[in-house]
Amino acid sequence: MAPADNPDSGLGQDATSNTEQKNSAQRTSDRSSKPESKEKKGETQKEPKPKDLTKDGKLTGAELKKKAKEEKAAKRAREKEEKQGQQLPGAGPSGIEKTDLASQAVKKGAAAPNLDTSAVLKNQQKQPSSSTANTQKPLAFRPSEAVPLLAVPEPINENKEVALFGHLYGKARRVTIAGAAKGVHPAVLALGLKMSNYVICGSNARCISTLRACKMVIQSYITPPQNSIPRHLTVHINSQIDYLASCRPLSVSTGNAIRWLKVVTSAVDPGTSESQAKADLCSDIDSYIEEKITLADRTIVESAREKICDGDIILTYAKSSIVQRILTEAFHHGKKFKVVIVDSRPLFEGKNLARALGDLGLDVHYTLTQGISHAIRDVSKVFLGAHAMLSNGRLYSRIGTAIVAMTAKDANIPVMVCCESIKFTDQVALDSFVRNEVAPPDELIIPGNRSTALSSWRETTNLQLLNLMYDLTPADYINTIISEHGDLQPRDVPGIYRLITPDS
Repeated sequence: MAPADNPDSGLGQDATSNTEQKNSAQRTSDRSSKPESKEKKGETQKEPKPKDLTKDGKLTGAELKKKAKEEKAAKRAREKEEKQGQQLPGAGPSGIEKTDLASQAVKKGAAAPNLDTSAVLKNQQKQPSSSTANTQKPLAFRPSEAVPLLAVPEPINENKEVALFGHLYGKARRVTIAGAAKGVHPAVLALGLKMSNYVICGSNARCISTLRACKMVIQSYITPPQNSIPRHLTVHINSQIDYLASCRPLSVSTGNAIRWLKVVTSAVDPGTSESQAKADLCSDIDSYIEEKITLADRTIVESAREKICDGDIILTYAKSSIVQRILTEAFHHGKKFKVVIVDSRPLFEGKNLARALGDLGLDVHYTLTQGISHAIRDVSKVFLGAHAMLSNGRLYSRIGTAIVAMTAKDANIPVMVCCESIKFTDQVALDSFVRNEVAPPDELIIPGNRSTALSSWRETTNLQLLNLMYDLTPADYINTIISEHGDLQPRDVPGIYRLITPDS
């Protein structure tokens, strides 16, 4: 029988054909499953393609785990490069890719700034992959080569105080009322700011203003319950004076006046009514100003005016209120003389004196301290003001006074100091180092001129500025002290001080 006529043979051929198709499909599936088996053995998978992502565009759990390993390796490499960069001068930190910032934020559970998941995926798809191996190398980081980072200068913490005068530096001057005590009177607040800004300048002006402010404090004072005026008012005045001292150190005359006021306040009879006690204290303050300053100045002016003769050339330094009155009174009495004003930085007080005398019609010459040797050639007398007269006969006055007195003494020109007894003190000094007032050093800088070397003195290393307010003139350079007690010699100062201060 022919084979085509056998139906069983047709079925066998169909089975054989089906078996061969199944074997071919099996071999094809085995070839496609080989990379997956290699991945199971621990080899690194290729770069994830968009088909490996979930439908919402996020990485799978396996991909996140692999990404975490890469970040750890990259972080170690980055830390190693940063350590090496710190050892080299001028070396900047290594660059950090945006993908690392995003992955670090994912690890910490926070959102990466200005980055989204799609941007991270695009960066991952652009990473090059090797065609010869199925493993992916860690991302290589290199130092930034764009613009080298400039070294930022560290702020200078250098001490700008002059060591030799370190004992004179205290708290910085108060320039605002911020932080003032609650009980400070408004008149005292305003006075402190005026003193700090040199609106009120000069020993007599500061003393009078302080006493008048204390008078206003007394007038508005109300004695608290279970207290008395002698005890509580003294404490209240102390708080006012403490504020003034924080704005600017008290002058010698002001200190003497405050001590007198405390003595008078403590001597008030507790049985006196509050209104009567306050009226008596205010009257005592007015009498003190009249006797110790107003009448004393009038006596000094009359005595010094007689010492000016026609044709004299009077030299003075800076600006003294008592000297200004002497020159003005002498001019009004018909004396014909010239005035030479020597001045210095930083306050230039002599300019105000020169302007005031020039407006009167006086012949005025103005110069600075560096020109004193030329200006003093034709001078006949020197009149100087005083901040204080010490018990050893030395003059404590505006810095530069000692240079003027020394130059005049060298030229055999008499030096006359005009000083009220309220400025006498029992203190003794041999130099200007132990006791002085240090003004803010920024006053030495010329306002509006930033081209000078001093304009940036705080940023300049090993540079300190010292702005002393006063200096000390030896008694040998002083010929006469004109006071309300007559013409005195420097050695007479301690005796007069004991005479006007019974409790000393």
